[in-house]
Amino acid sequence: MKNRVVVTGLGAITPIGNDVESFWNGLKNKTVGIGPITYFDTADYKAKLAAEVKEFDPKNYMDPKTAKRMEKFSQFAVAATKEALEDAGLDMEKEDPYRVGVSVGSGIGSLQAVEREYKKLLEKGPGRVNPLLVPMMISNMAAGNVAIQFGLKGKCINVVTACATGTHSIGEAFRSIQYGEADVMVAGGTEASITPIGVAGFTALTALNTTDDAARASIPFDKERNGFIMGEGAGVVVLESLDHALARGAKIYAEVGGYGATCDAYHITSPAEDGSGAARAMEEAIKDAGLTPADVDYVNAHGTSTHHNDLFETKAIKLALGDHAYNVKINSTKSMIGHLLGAAGGVEFITCVKSIEEGFVHATAGLEILDEECDLDYTKGEGVEKEVNCAISNSLGFGGHNATLLVKKYMK
Repeated sequence: MKNRVVVTGLGAITPIGNDVESFWNGLKNKTVGIGPITYFDTADYKAKLAAEVKEFDPKNYMDPKTAKRMEKFSQFAVAATKEALEDAGLDMEKEDPYRVGVSVGSGIGSLQAVEREYKKLLEKGPGRVNPLLVPMMISNMAAGNVAIQFGLKGKCINVVTACATGTHSIGEAFRSIQYGEADVMVAGGTEASITPIGVAGFTALTALNTTDDAARASIPFDKERNGFIMGEGAGVVVLESLDHALARGAKIYAEVGGYGATCDAYHITSPAEDGSGAARAMEEAIKDAGLTPADVDYVNAHGTSTHHNDLFETKAIKLALGDHAYNVKINSTKSMIGHLLGAAGGVEFITCVKSIEEGFVHATAGLEILDEECDLDYTKGEGVEKEVNCAISNSLGFGGHNATLLVKKYMK
């Protein structure tokens, strides 16, 4: 018998709030966290907008010396984890630290460190490169720093699957608990890649929207969508076996029911045009949960606001859910916070959990002009109060990576 797995803690750093409550209230109020890039001069850049995290001070989450030895993506992960662990009420002094693990991924790691130290290399020579460059830069250090900060000695992994990173990270944590490798897993994603090379690279790929209008910049499923907006932040959750959660009297937000992961094996950036790979991931997650497509109430779509993603994901949802696809509420959290890349899946999973807890599906902000080929219910206009018993969250990453998590209302 596999262990049942429940969600007991939530933590978030986002462009519309640096804690879960602020983030969730922002979603309910259709707050758009997109604006002009402030981190560097964009005069020569076509893309000038991003969804930056505001007023983040790492010293609120860790001591200044520790913060200096972490790049921003690691700082975000530690901050979100701190909130999630406190929310879960997990007392590590009462836990076997080897039974508490970490699965926190980052798609890229620190581009800031690479840019900064490469400049030193060119201008001052190799002897001036920071000796901590490598441990500050590499993407696994988010998971490593989380483990070090909170004394988590169990399984510690970093899944890197581009924009599917956060969802895969939670899925692999779910499996680790199901099969008894851990009692508790801290899981999610983190990213901080709004940098000159990051923005230039995605712009060269023609993936970013180059509009100056923040209200029309990230508009998933809209006929005028024209690329995504880069975001940053972290979404981290505490998962634990049901038995462990009940034994310590934890508050249970929801139950993780299923996880599906596939690959399109088709193209390095474009999803499969028929949506078959993403559909199969959804089907596997539903099957894993022992449910049927008719049980799904809500889909938090990957919904990037690129032409191909939104069209092919719509096809995928129809393939996976059949005629029931027209009955489910669908939305894109990226309409307000942009695309958090490796952190997207973590933050969007939290959105699903909050939707179940509060019976509310937020609007896809900015969706105004309906696309004939995107003909499902994307929660246009205002959010809706609706009982959500079963939600699925999709993430699709460059390389053809597809991941789906199914989360459901906890029933004893």
